[in-house]
Amino acid sequence: MWQAPPAPAPSDSEWLPVLDMSPPGPQNRLTVLVRILLLIPQFIVVWALSVVAFFVAVIGWFGALFLGRLPGFAADYLSGYVPYETRVNAYLLLTHDRYPPFAFRTPGYPVQVELRPGELNRLAVFFRIILAIPAMIIQAVLYSGWWTVAFISWLVVLILGRMPQALFEATAAILRYRMRYLAYLLMLTSAYPKRLFGDEPTTAPSGPVSGTHPLVLSSGGRGLLVAFLVIGVLSSAAGSITSTFTDDDDDTKSVTGPPVPGPLAPGPGSHAVHHARLLP
Repeated sequence: MWQAPPAPAPSDSEWLPVLDMSPPGPQNRLTVLVRILLLIPQFIVVWALSVVAFFVAVIGWFGALFLGRLPGFAADYLSGYVPYETRVNAYLLLTHDRYPPFAFRTPGYPVQVELRPGELNRLAVFFRIILAIPAMIIQAVLYSGWWTVAFISWLVVLILGRMPQALFEATAAILRYRMRYLAYLLMLTSAYPKRLFGDEPTTAPSGPVSGTHPLVLSSGGRGLLVAFLVIGVLSSAAGSITSTFTDDDDDTKSVTGPPVPGPLAPGPGSHAVHHARLLP
């Protein structure tokens, strides 16, 4: 059974949340074929957990303003929720073939998230949503780009029976950035999301091999990541133009509520805003 290697000591004062995933391996083509159907129960669970996370984060926000850190109950719950959502998204995005368990603590599972809730800057907490907007846009555009060409990725994995290394690297980079964005938004870290294009190469660690810790992107992985960004921008722009013309033609305009954290909508060409998850 794959075990995540221990995190190395940080090289500077700012510690970033860690996504640790096993390298890409063989996948069952049948589970790849019906991946979204298999995840329907998980979508329901993540949605329910996200509703709770919304209220916990609101209470935690007030607590962090007074205490300078998340209250214990909020840190515990949100530190379980973020890895849970990340595991579901990792399985949804075809990075591996092991079904995510219905549990917050999953030792031995091939997707691990390390979070270290600690001291927070009260001013940064007060303006957290505003500060998180650039990272929210980036992760929304990335997911929009990934899902726009999701059928091609799905077909490649289905035919090969595994995810190609370059595609795995680009997808893992998106997953990690999304995880770090959520961790920052939910006040589980004071470190702003960064290192979208991977980490600097380091000497190979002893012990179990990790596919993402450190996350070093090859030229192919970087190229795919740039392609997802470009496609996401174009897809979002096309969605905005289409919405503008639709609004001009329709007398009745629908109004939707604010989005909250939850499972990522698996729809090619979805507007980036639909992938954004904001908390008050």
